[in-house]
Amino acid sequence: MDPSLFARGLILGFAIAIPVGPISLLTIRRTLAHGWTYGFASGLGVALADATYGGIAAFGLTAVTAILVGGRLVLGLVGGAVLIVLAWRTIRTPPGVAAEPTDRPGLGAAFASIFGLTMTNPMTILSFAAVFAGLGVVGRGGADAAILTLGVFFGSAAWWLVLTTAVAALRARITTGLLAWLNRASGVLLLGFAAFAIGTAVVG
Repeated sequence: MDPSLFARGLILGFAIAIPVGPISLLTIRRTLAHGWTYGFASGLGVALADATYGGIAAFGLTAVTAILVGGRLVLGLVGGAVLIVLAWRTIRTPPGVAAEPTDRPGLGAAFASIFGLTMTNPMTILSFAAVFAGLGVVGRGGADAAILTLGVFFGSAAWWLVLTTAVAALRARITTGLLAWLNRASGVLLLGFAAFAIGTAVVG
């Protein structure tokens, strides 16, 4: 077992989580609307999805990879449709005071919903496979693959910890007018991501 694989997985998981996309927008939006705990729970859902795809690549499960990539049309359409619904809800959400705990789904729902949405992008697995191939760890299996996957999870989770903590710190300073603008801007961007996901899946 190579202990350095955990560190490499940690760095990779952190780096892959950083790019801004629909998942980042949703997590930021949830943190602003419901607070740090809810936002970070969502982030952990993303981290688990990253680790799931990373694990499939690390263990060299080519059959699973083929099924997921082969189903990218259906997954892309489903993911795009979900993003459209979320975009519409975001645009229509009236700005105001933070929601009470009774006005939102539970933390488990926050975790599961983001996990499911992140899993609709199976092309992520190809990114992991390419990087892992460069590291020479694809298909090694056993303890090496497990520790690499664990590193990916904690690396991704570390990024969501940083992001949601920063957003939560700014939450009290955001005015109602700014929140209304952020809702509209986020909704439009989510619609753009939805169109891209559907277009990529169809052209594919």
